Amino acid sequence: MPAGFSGPLSGVFAPMINPVIRNALAGFGALLLGLGLARFGYTPLIPVLIQDGWLSAGAAAYLGATNLFGYVAGSLLATTLARIVPAPRLIRASMLLSAVSLMACALPWGFAWFAPWRFLAGFTGGLLMVGAIPLILSRAPLAQRGRSNGIIFTGVGTGIITAGMLVPALASFGPAPTWIGMGLLALVIAGLTWKQWDGDTALPPPPQGEAPARAFTLPVALLLVAYTLDAAGFVPHTVFLADYVARGLDRGVAAGGFYWVLFGVGAISGPLLVGFAAERFGFYRSIVVVLTIKSFAIAIPLVSQHPVALAVSAVTVGAMTPGISALASGRVVELVGFAAHRKVWGWLTAGFAGASAGVGYLFSYLFDRTHSYDLLFALGAGGVFAAMLLTIFARKPRNPT
Repeated sequence: MPAGFSGPLSGVFAPMINPVIRNALAGFGALLLGLGLARFGYTPLIPVLIQDGWLSAGAAAYLGATNLFGYVAGSLLATTLARIVPAPRLIRASMLLSAVSLMACALPWGFAWFAPWRFLAGFTGGLLMVGAIPLILSRAPLAQRGRSNGIIFTGVGTGIITAGMLVPALASFGPAPTWIGMGLLALVIAGLTWKQWDGDTALPPPPQGEAPARAFTLPVALLLVAYTLDAAGFVPHTVFLADYVARGLDRGVAAGGFYWVLFGVGAISGPLLVGFAAERFGFYRSIVVVLTIKSFAIAIPLVSQHPVALAVSAVTVGAMTPGISALASGRVVELVGFAAHRKVWGWLTAGFAGASAGVGYLFSYLFDRTHSYDLLFALGAGGVFAAMLLTIFARKPRNPT
């Protein structure tokens, strides 16, 4: 059994689980906690916070954007912090702080109290995204990197669907028990994965005699811009979907939570599906197709609010959102190899997060002024379609190391 995977779970399941899968499950846990719960668990809580008078509609939307801003900072600082703090220690600290940020929000002290804690949740999510994934992928064989990426990013969807089920179940007790419940669950996940981050944290060097890849090239720049544009399609569903169904369509908090669960179902299945697709068709072709599908799925609420149409939109966008991240991460390895993967992946993550924060504030402002969900969906679909066009030209591959 590889070093670093001798935790309590591994002793029970090690004989049954492939080493590559065991390796990827550590990243799965990191993203489940840091993104699925600590970041995206806020979305189904928005209508509850508004209805219970904890926040106004505008403040709730701005708080979601504040979380994205924290994600920018964490993404940008992750590579620097990884040089100072050993990766296992950084990952564990991020998990604990994510859990603390959730439980701190159980106090109803208004926007000024919530803002730093939601910023912290975003910050630690950025650290986990940029710090954990390169380490996990470096341990995966070339032929199985697609599925490894898929398993890792499935953690986001698992957290989303868990929050989508937990929030409606606890909503009748008020926001405080809901925040505490998510925080306690985060602590459990941190405990279960705690020892699995031990061991060698060094990334493999490039093969002998091979010159290091240039980190910044035209294909990398195009991929960076495309991934940043995808943020426009990220915000409408991840920030406004539950509120759109609950208040915009007047179908109630339970219905909003239901569609957020469907979004999570897609987010669970999407990374695995695109991971296998990438192994068969390559990361380049897969990301172009996935962005095309996502742009049309975001636009579905513009033409139909039928429950089936909204379900298709939620599941598809849910699948494609972490799916595109998994494909982009794998594509970076193709373009620059492992030596520069953490650096370039940090750029992409920060660019996406920065654009998400900017778009989040912009969409919050537009919604505050127009109260139009349709405008947000239209802008989101257009941004993702533009991202797809750019990825078509980011096609100069480099043999991965």
